[in-house]
Order: sequence, then C-alpha cells, then structure tokens
Amino acid sequence: MKAKRFLIGLAAVAMTIAGGAYASGIYKWTDADGNVHYEDRPSGSQTEEQMALSYRRTDPSSVQKRKQDLTESVAARQDARAKADEDAKLAEQEAAKAADNQKKCESYRARLQTFIQSRRLYREDENGERVYLDETETQEARQNVEELIAENCSS
Repeated sequence: MKAKRFLIGLAAVAMTIAGGAYASGIYKWTDADGNVHYEDRPSGSQTEEQMALSYRRTDPSSVQKRKQDLTESVAARQDARAKADEDAKLAEQEAAKAADNQKKCESYRARLQTFIQSRRLYREDENGERVYLDETETQEARQNVEELIAENCSS
C-alpha cells in the first residue's frame, strides 16, 4: 500500500515538473553587439521578450497523405521526364531518317539527270568492261530511278 502511494506521488511530481517544462516559454533577447539570442530561461536583459509559442499535435494521417502526395508527384515528374526523353529520341530518329531520305533523293535526282543528259548509258560487267544499254534498258533504268524519286522525295 505504501509503495502504491509512493508511485502515485512520484507520478504526480513528474507530471508537475513535466507540465512546468512544457509550460515554460522561449525568451528572445538582443545583446550589446546586436546578436539575437533564444533561451529557455529569462536572461534579465532589457530587450528580452517572451515568445508566444503554441503546440499542436501533428495528425499522422495528414503526414501520411503529404508523404504520399510527394511520392506521387515525384513519380509523375519522373514519368514526364522519361516520356520527354523518349519523345526527343523519336524526334531525333525521325530527323535522321528524313536526312537519310534527303540524301537518297539528291542521289537519285543526280542519277536521273545523268540518264537524261547522257547519250549512251552503260554498266560494268564482272570483268570491268563496259556493256552499253539499249533503248529499252535505258528507259527501264530511267523509270526505276523515277520510282525511287517518287518514294524518297516528298516534293
């Protein structure tokens, strides 16, 4: 019984001390050099003022929601960045393909111009000798080049 009273008394004293510590304020004062100080006990300075502090428990569910919102926003930014990188890569590939088609187009147009301006066309056989094309083969070669131009040239 005495032990029980002792423990109850000890608990009451602890709560009184803890309440006093919680109830004590923070004091702000400025020294002669203009430095601002914050302390938990009064300093006795004439510039001293007690700060009005309030305490409110943090709601765990609001903390969890803020954390989840932050995680979602980071994930959304990462997804957007990945999509932008992918779009840039696709645009780069399309630009490279367009440049390649432009080179082919120029090459085919130059070949067609050669076919039009040349009197006689030839190809080299496996021995390196010239084999001249007849009128039908020349017309087919021109037609093939014109088809290639139609496929690779946009204008």
